[in-house]
Amino acid sequence: MAGSSKQQRVKQAVTVTDAPVSGGGWFVYILRCADGTLYTGVATDVQRRLREHNGDARLAARYTRSRRPLTLVYSEPVADRAAACRREAAIKRLSRRAKQALIAAAGENLAPCPAP
Repeated sequence: MAGSSKQQRVKQAVTVTDAPVSGGGWFVYILRCADGTLYTGVATDVQRRLREHNGDARLAARYTRSRRPLTLVYSEPVADRAAACRREAAIKRLSRRAKQALIAAAGENLAPCPAP
């Protein structure tokens, strides 16, 4: 049963990546670090947040500071900050394989992000 609920969560999330990666609402995003690990976060402007992760050490998450450069591999618009935090927690609970499936399924719909 647990496997089927994970599949349902992945299927549910795949269809929401058609929106832009910035523009006022809240987003959940996944970054691929230089060492191949994945970092999940929330932001109102994913492109700005990616620049912060890759540039200014004061604004970057501690985890990403030593794992640069980072690339955006997934973003998903959500209704509000609370929903973004809930979705972030749900994605963080997924296995690496499930996260990669989520990224792969949504990859063709991901809006390009300019280099920082």
